[in-house]
Amino acid sequence: GTTQVDTITIDATGGTFKLSFEGFTTAAITWSATNATLVANVQAALDALSSLGSGQSTVAVGTMTAGVGTMTVTYGGNLAKKAITNKIAVANNSLTGTATLSTAVTTPGVDADGRGAGKGTQLNDTTNGIAYINTGTALSPTWTKIGTQT
Repeated sequence: GTTQVDTITIDATGGTFKLSFEGFTTAAITWSATNATLVANVQAALDALSSLGSGQSTVAVGTMTAGVGTMTVTYGGNLAKKAITNKIAVANNSLTGTATLSTAVTTPGVDADGRGAGKGTQLNDTTNGIAYINTGTALSPTWTKIGTQT
């Protein structure tokens, strides 16, 4: 599977903005010229969404300089290695200055084979002739090679 990555592109000198995900909208996010502060503000707002929640995304600096450029949002937790039908979207742009704000899917998510398989479920790699067993959980499978197959 592949984990989805969304990109937020921003150009501003001040103000606030709101993002949405799956029908829920963040509180106003304060823009900052300090990259780490802006990323922390976006992360806190996404973590507070009931449609996303804490630990389901990681916000990071992309090509941002002084709060202008790109940030990435990489999905994690139950959303890792999963096709996500929605992306983070702009719900409100109250930024000042150039005041541009956009979102895009940079890397589409692809469902991982075996997601939802209970502990002890076996999976066969028919391309390489190797059998695996899930030693994790259904929401977070860990596929361990059975025996000494090569």
